[in-house]
Amino acid sequence: MENLDNLKSATLEKIAAAADVKTLDEIKVAAIGKKGFVTEQMKALALLDVEAKKAMGQKLNAVKCEIETALDVKKQELAEKELNEKLKKETIDVTLPIREENIGRIHPVSKIYEEVVAIFGEMGFEVADGPDIEDQFHNFNALNTPANHPARQMQDTFYIINPESDNFDDSYVVRTQTSAVQIRTMEKKQPPIRIIAPGRTYRADYDATHTPMFHQVEGLVVDKVTTFANLKGCLYDFVKAFFELDNIPVRYRPSYFPFTEPSAEMDIGCKKSKTELKIGAGDDWLEILGCGMVHPNVLKACGIDPDEYQGFAFGMGLDRLAMLKYGIPDLRTFFESDVRWLKHYGFMPLDESSMTGGLSNNGGLAR
Repeated sequence: MENLDNLKSATLEKIAAAADVKTLDEIKVAAIGKKGFVTEQMKALALLDVEAKKAMGQKLNAVKCEIETALDVKKQELAEKELNEKLKKETIDVTLPIREENIGRIHPVSKIYEEVVAIFGEMGFEVADGPDIEDQFHNFNALNTPANHPARQMQDTFYIINPESDNFDDSYVVRTQTSAVQIRTMEKKQPPIRIIAPGRTYRADYDATHTPMFHQVEGLVVDKVTTFANLKGCLYDFVKAFFELDNIPVRYRPSYFPFTEPSAEMDIGCKKSKTELKIGAGDDWLEILGCGMVHPNVLKACGIDPDEYQGFAFGMGLDRLAMLKYGIPDLRTFFESDVRWLKHYGFMPLDESSMTGGLSNNGGLAR
């Protein structure tokens, strides 16, 4: 028989020097495989007498166990080494600067939302919210909108049939305006009230300046001393802060809304050309929002005495504000999930809007 001790020593040295699992498998086959040297010597035991067979058998079993143990230890060692190398490669150094090309962008609507909240927050307004699916009382009736009003027609409004009633008047609607949040706020809270209600709204319309789902922000102030002059001052301060201009021409045109009386539309000065729209001083006007004093019937519907309290309300489209401020020509592109569009018009993360740090910091614009 070959010198078993020499073969064992050589095998253990090879195991210790193995650099990968594949090499270990080859060593295992050569030592204790079907044709390995340990296996071959075990086959040769039949040629020995009983006493020699017993002694050699014990020695072969001990060598086999030693080799198997060495293989297991080395395999575990290699597995740990492989895991550590993998973890080392995947380690992220959080102290390194951000690679701008590898991070996402803040959507313009989200940015406008932050700007509007920051401005009105400085004026003392709270943010209020409500459900997207509304009953007709909160979406229409309490807002002094009669049953025959054009806004309630099915070509303008998405209705959801109430399965528990055959009466169409009991149907739900996907809210057409965030004014419903004003109603819910006045039902729960007694004046003084000063809130804005930003959120999604829905109407059956679709073109370059209208989409079935869009974003609005509405404001409401109710107390004992509010006047139309307060409304005008509030909105003037808003447009100056929003468009970041020291002076901006504004005008108010008489209008009609069921939930306000008197009602008006606010225009801002601008300069229009075939290729450009510049907000500020100019010979042209651009309608930006609707507003007015809260109608007494609306206050009554919410349990507020109109002889004691009065207030004003206003509403504007967040998507439209984004189009005007950042020169976005088509509203439909807001909702197409085009990464190239978002990279062009979007904003860098962590570019927070505030009245002290700046609203639309040019450093945050992704372009």
